[in-house]
Amino acid sequence: MVQKYGAVLTTAADATAGDSEHSALLGGNAAPSATQREGHASILSSVSNLTNTIMGSGMLTFPLAMASSGIIPGIITCIFSGGVGAFGLYLLSLSARRAPHRSSSFFAVAQLTFPQAAIFFDAAIAIKCFGVSISYLIIIKSLMPSVVASLYHDLTSPTTNPPAWALSGRNWITIIMFILVPLASFRRLDSLRHASYIVLFSVVYLVAIVITCYFSPLEGTAPAGEIHLIHFTPNFISTFPVQVFAFTCAQNLFPIFNELKANSQQRMNIVVGTSIGSAILVYEVIALFGYLTFGSNVGANIIAMYPSTSIFIAIGQLAIVLLITFSYPLQVQPCRNCLDKIFHVGAPTKVPGSDNDDEVVDEDHAVADMSLFKHTLLTAAITGFGFVVAYFVDNLQMVLSFVGTTGSTTISFILPGVLFWKISRDDPSVSRTLNKAALALAGYGCCVFVFCSGYNIYRIFNPSEVSSH
Repeated sequence: MVQKYGAVLTTAADATAGDSEHSALLGGNAAPSATQREGHASILSSVSNLTNTIMGSGMLTFPLAMASSGIIPGIITCIFSGGVGAFGLYLLSLSARRAPHRSSSFFAVAQLTFPQAAIFFDAAIAIKCFGVSISYLIIIKSLMPSVVASLYHDLTSPTTNPPAWALSGRNWITIIMFILVPLASFRRLDSLRHASYIVLFSVVYLVAIVITCYFSPLEGTAPAGEIHLIHFTPNFISTFPVQVFAFTCAQNLFPIFNELKANSQQRMNIVVGTSIGSAILVYEVIALFGYLTFGSNVGANIIAMYPSTSIFIAIGQLAIVLLITFSYPLQVQPCRNCLDKIFHVGAPTKVPGSDNDDEVVDEDHAVADMSLFKHTLLTAAITGFGFVVAYFVDNLQMVLSFVGTTGSTTISFILPGVLFWKISRDDPSVSRTLNKAALALAGYGCCVFVFCSGYNIYRIFNPSEVSSH
């Protein structure tokens, strides 16, 4: 029997089995089934999940990014980065329609374009999401002791100290893992919509802090440095990628497409436009008011710049911890789905009732739901190994910088551009301008990839020179 990986055939029974966002009938056009599964997620929950995926710890660095170039360039580069990210998501939503019904994924689209490279695409996404999930755990470990100390002093007495165990970041990530593991075990992104609403509240609270503290500075706030409309500094080289990667959410675009009820292109455009637009607005407000408050003296973490002398700021720090905590499952879910595709490679099965030995189906990909055992095993492996790394490592900045440079650029720009260019190249119904624009997006991604990777390598060999900037 000859294996034809990617040329997947299926029966009507297979097509109606299950209801998971990551079922995959990968390959050619299967005959439509009598009963096709449909999505049940609303536009609101889809927007909240995609926005939650976008907004992470990167927003805390936007005031520093604006300080490295000035107000006007900072505003422009933020809008530009968001616009490019939205275009990549738009191309992915168009590509998702070429995949089998409600079974779209990077892997499924790659099977229609570059089937031999599909497994490498999933591997890149899995590594990127796993690396980001570890960074979230490390941020929780570093923030929780200060949050506890601030709340303890505000709610009790400034002269008393909290118990020693409560000031250990390792203890806190151990405790919080009991919350994260159940959240990370959900099969659907829509199941996380309530957690996403909590995250969005945290974002609104952070916006309230930067605006309030600009108009009514707290006692003990550091004096502001110089403020410029246009003023590029060497730090712009390192802060521009922060804006580029701050809009990364492509890993969850396909699950949202699969789950959205009546996922027409118009409704998908609403989800993408609202999510990116909201992120741009939030980033601009945080960057502008944070920069105006501290000027050139602003640090890499805006929430850490405010003195913890009031319950207002202490709650804000806790809100950031909540934001990171509930963003964690949105990285585990695509990581698990990609690993599922990787481990399914091989083992073709003959199509039932077929007399042709060459007609085969990858049975694992034709099954709609990941088995409970495999789902549990992959979830345990991702969360367990990530916890061990975060428990013993305090600084993954350089490692995660490379992960972001390679993984985020690949899934946000290079893959959306290349996949849509290939899938629409010979389609007369697709505008040639759009096809060329997709290729240009991939080229832009390659430039960012090379530039940022080169700068990271430069930082390794010239740490003192870079830190002096």
